[in-house]
Amino acid sequence: MTIISSSPASSRPLPIPRRTVAIVLFDEVEVLDFAGPFEVFSVCGRRAQLDPFDVFTVSERGQTIRARNGLVVTPLHSFASAPTPDILVVPGGFGTRREMKNPVMLEWVARVGGASEFLLSVCTGALVLACAGRLEGMEATTHHLAFDELRAVAPRTTVREGARIVDNGRVILSSGVSAGIDMSLHVVARLLGEDLALETARYMEYEGDWHRVNRQG
Repeated sequence: MTIISSSPASSRPLPIPRRTVAIVLFDEVEVLDFAGPFEVFSVCGRRAQLDPFDVFTVSERGQTIRARNGLVVTPLHSFASAPTPDILVVPGGFGTRREMKNPVMLEWVARVGGASEFLLSVCTGALVLACAGRLEGMEATTHHLAFDELRAVAPRTTVREGARIVDNGRVILSSGVSAGIDMSLHVVARLLGEDLALETARYMEYEGDWHRVNRQG
């Protein structure tokens, strides 16, 4: 994590930690699940001439992936080459049903997610977190069509139906698809303040529901 200044050199600098954000990709990942958070963290602070997040994508072998509906994406890193991020984002999609049984994916998410400052999931990415052992004793949400699946693989996790964002402190989850944008704005607000989150949402011309948060405890 590096430090950047939020004010000109002529005034007293306000140190802001510059965090790395890794978004894991796999075949049949839902496009908006990863593209929404990518956009939020990438454009955050742009108008204020800040650059608080370094965002990159990663797949198991660094291989090109085919997302849901045919979008082809080549990630920047493989699991082996990726630095440990400050924030790890696990998106959802139909491909999670395969990845929740993929020992390489589960080991990497368990290890890297445990070492990261924040572990985030979007939609059915929660199934991968659960199978990686990262939701024990926590509250969670996922896509509304996957509540029963999540309960089946995470019996010690409380599933919050109707919650758009569930914040357990360092493990934060969102419900389906577009909710990943709201969750990412919530993380920006937590780390850098409400004003910067609002400015990011305005830049994106996005009016979401990122204030509706269920907090554990």
